[in-house]
Amino acid sequence: MNSFLFSVAYWFLSVTYGLTALFLTIFPGRKPVSWVIKRYTRRMVQAMEIFAGIKLEVRGRDRLPDGPVIFACKHHSWGDGFCIYSQFGDLAFVTGDHLEKFPLMGKLLQKLGAIVVNNCGGHEARKNLASRSADAAKDGRSILIYPEGHLNAPGTYRKYRSGVWHMMNNFNMPVVPVATNLGLFWQEEHYKKTPGTAVLEFLDPIEPGMDKNAFLDLLRDRIETRSQQLIAEATGEPFTPSVLVAG
Repeated sequence: MNSFLFSVAYWFLSVTYGLTALFLTIFPGRKPVSWVIKRYTRRMVQAMEIFAGIKLEVRGRDRLPDGPVIFACKHHSWGDGFCIYSQFGDLAFVTGDHLEKFPLMGKLLQKLGAIVVNNCGGHEARKNLASRSADAAKDGRSILIYPEGHLNAPGTYRKYRSGVWHMMNNFNMPVVPVATNLGLFWQEEHYKKTPGTAVLEFLDPIEPGMDKNAFLDLLRDRIETRSQQLIAEATGEPFTPSVLVAG
């Protein structure tokens, strides 16, 4: 029943706020659309708790430095984006070009100042990531990126991509690793939702200037280790390291 009720709320909120945001794209600037999307994500987090029984607990806000940062997040679920976007006023985010296939979504992403890159990766995707994220950095906006580039089930991870390292050094912005256990309660794109307390935790920032491989190893270890600790905390089971999956 929780899953059904949340599904109804999910689509009601998505359609209502989505149509409102699309209407507001006719106005100049980013603020009107950004205002609606911010409220949409907040309502979605509330719906997670009211209808699905998933309460969000945010930790580590005191670790955030002053000024814009790059949030590098674990990506367990479609819900990850709602959770972190709802915490900040004006956040640029990196997303795959698959979203542009939905009607009118390209216009909405453009208005939001989203950083849209080719899902297939490669040199062209890195080039687009650099050029499109430059505008966000110039405006002093924090940037949200999922360095694995894919949704992953709890306990698994994919190779961390180097785009976040290039962004960190190109724009001289610290990277804040973000761990979560949300996948225990809302996994990937699954319909089923499980009640509980999901944790989103901001970890200690990583400053620019590190060697690429050393940085990626440190970022992966911090995110994966803490995410697995949060999973162990929620389940009461012993800590187990996450496992690399191909792809």
